[in-house]
Amino acid sequence: MTEQPDSQRIQILLVEDDPMMRVGLKHLLAAQPQLAIVGMAEDGYLGVEAAATLQPDVVVMDVGMPHLDGIAATQQIKQTLPGIKVIMLTSHTDATEVLAALSSGADGYCVKGTSVEQLVKAIEVVYQGATYLDAQIAQCVIHQIKPANTGKPAPSKAAPEIAPGTLSERELEVLRLIVEGYSNPEIAKSLYLSEHTVKTYVRGIMNKLLVNDRVQAAVLALRSGLMS
Repeated sequence: MTEQPDSQRIQILLVEDDPMMRVGLKHLLAAQPQLAIVGMAEDGYLGVEAAATLQPDVVVMDVGMPHLDGIAATQQIKQTLPGIKVIMLTSHTDATEVLAALSSGADGYCVKGTSVEQLVKAIEVVYQGATYLDAQIAQCVIHQIKPANTGKPAPSKAAPEIAPGTLSERELEVLRLIVEGYSNPEIAKSLYLSEHTVKTYVRGIMNKLLVNDRVQAAVLALRSGLMS
């Protein structure tokens, strides 16, 4: 098969402080015919500079880095270059850090240790303009905010409330699948709906919850205990 020229591939910038992880990611992603690695950076400051210089399509961003962490780096990139997509790649399981990552403006969230296929899927999803939420991230947040001894979310002064009846039963079904990391086509297949109908439900959910994207909707649902 003829290899696509770099200009027709998804341009990837890797920002990762662990040299072995960085090289491993480069090797695995460069092997994908639809992807091209255009640069690598070893900390957040260099990642912000490289994003401005290289203008990649997608940045795969580590969260825990020295000097400037991935959350702050993502915020800076999004402020100046909102068209660049950012996928957070994190091993963090602390609820506060996860929720901070979810609010940084990134377009996708993956857990380190995920399969290459899932990471490539995340890259393709965000490149196409959608948001990717790894199911492990959702489960991590659920685990952190729901004590093992009770079926109720841990009390939190900051936890928002969603009034009963705000969402219809069908909207709750759609929201639950969003929380579990399903894309619109996957939701459509699971619920036997058209993609257009799913998009309408997602838009309605975001309007009712007063959020700007599906990840914010998922985080709000988790923090409010709506999915418990």
